[in-house]
Amino acid sequence: MPINKEALELRKKVSEHRPEFVRQESWRYSKLAKSWRKPKGMDNHQRKQKKGWPALVRVGYGGPKIARGLHPSGFTDNLVYNLRDLEKLDPKKDGIRFGHGVGTKKRTEIITKAIEKNFKVFNARVSASGSKS
Repeated sequence: MPINKEALELRKKVSEHRPEFVRQESWRYSKLAKSWRKPKGMDNHQRKQKKGWPALVRVGYGGPKIARGLHPSGFTDNLVYNLRDLEKLDPKKDGIRFGHGVGTKKRTEIITKAIEKNFKVFNARVSASGSKS
């Protein structure tokens, strides 16, 4: 059972009513990706909100405050670069994600300590023994 279950359910419920934000004219031209881009043209109808669709990204579509920063598992997502960063966290509510610059040697040290303390690791990429998995 995930922790923060109520917050995750609330986030899911709110996101069901959120429209799918697509880039303007992306359905017309295959060279345009569907990923959202803010319309910036001087006479752009969507930017001026003279069109109803596609929806503009706005503050009102945001998720609930209690669910922000939560991983889908319910733990908070924290970047860890060294053992000192790990000591500041609580294994009952905090999950860890290794920073991009952390090498295999330090990663194995941190992951053995994380397994000892029962942390949830999101991007381990290395086993506790030190061999790549």
